[in-house]
Order: sequence, then C-alpha cells, then structure tokens
Amino acid sequence: MYPVFRCSQTIFARKDNPNNILKNVYIMKIVCVGHNYISHIKELNSAMPSEPTLFIKPESAVIQADAPFVQPIFSQAIHHEIELALQIKKVGKHIDPALAHEYYDSIGLGLDFTARDLQQECKEKGLPWEKAKAFDGSAFISSWVPKEDLGDLKSLNFELKKNGTTVQKGFASDMLFGIDEIVCYISKFFTLKIGDVIFTGTPSGVGPIQQGDHLEGFLNGRGLFELSVK
Repeated sequence: MYPVFRCSQTIFARKDNPNNILKNVYIMKIVCVGHNYISHIKELNSAMPSEPTLFIKPESAVIQADAPFVQPIFSQAIHHEIELALQIKKVGKHIDPALAHEYYDSIGLGLDFTARDLQQECKEKGLPWEKAKAFDGSAFISSWVPKEDLGDLKSLNFELKKNGTTVQKGFASDMLFGIDEIVCYISKFFTLKIGDVIFTGTPSGVGPIQQGDHLEGFLNGRGLFELSVK
C-alpha cells in the first residue's frame, strides 16, 4: 500500500520505494466535477449534462494529517463519493487540449463527502450548495502515484470499500468527460495553479456513512488509503 496522504501537504511516493518522498506541493484549491458518470446521474435522477459541472472545495475542506472524517452536527445524511483525482504541476489558463497532459503528473483518489440532506434542500430552493460540499473536512485525498506508473489513464479502475465490502467501483473509460478534457474546460474559467487538485467525478454507489465505518480506496487494485469515520 502507498503511504496515506491526509493533509494539505501532498506526498508523492513511488510504489517501488514508498518512503521516498519526491516533492511536497501545497494544495491551493480543489476543483470538482459533478455528473460525470451516467450511472451516477441516473442514481440521483439528474439531467444529463452537455458540459462538465464544476464546483470548488477550499483548502480548509481537506482532512488533516492522521485525522479521521468527523461527522458534522449540521447534517444527518453524509454520503461518500470516491473519485479519480489529479494534481496540477504548473500554472495554466486556456490550456490547449493537445497540451493538457503536461499540466499534471500524478494520479490519486479523492473522497468527496456530501451533506446530501443540505444539498437537496438547497437545490429545492434554487440556492448554491457549497455548504453541502465544501464544509471543513469534506475532502480526503490519497497518496499520489506518478502517472507514468499507471499506463493508459483511460483504462484506470478504482473502488471504495466500506467495512470490507465494495460499495463503489468506477472505470475511467466510463467518464462522460475525460481527464484532459476536464483540465482544458476548467482552465477556461479558473487559472490552474501548482498544487491545485481536480476531482473528476464519482460513479454510482454513493451512500451514507456512519460512526465506526472504515473506508478503503483502491486504484487498479492497489490500496491507496484507509480512513475511519468518527
């Protein structure tokens, strides 16, 4: 298993030497993509998007080093959403599609914790739903894997286990908008800076968590993180 990342300082490590830290980069912001898997769109009874749906989590959303996920008092329905994640390595704006791959060099997993009850309430009122997605401790990021170690990124698969049982499983090939397309699209609206993280969307199987749950994330069958729920 790769070393686990649980703070705002990213840790890069190679699988052949997991204790070798390649570099540390401070997270600036997390740009998240919603509605990127048809199965999840149907799961939420949402409309099919014609372009990526974007929202942002601030640095304060990241769960700190060696900390668990602590359920907030303002929600009774926190759901897990596992996603492929990537980290930006250089500043980019209006990125050319042919050059998108040059702006990131590491792939990992992210957990987007969502206060589903608050989100639904905001949607019904036509209000923004940042408080349901961007609250403190609403994001977990695994250790990072150099993308050259992963082969064809379109063939990536990932899964989330809750208490030893697989609850979500996703395939990059099923994404409506691919990684490079997402990078280009985001850069039209937000300057991507070194250390920014992109969450690329979650597959079906999202569901509630509760105190005492144990979450594990796997990328291509290899464990990248473990996280407890308090």
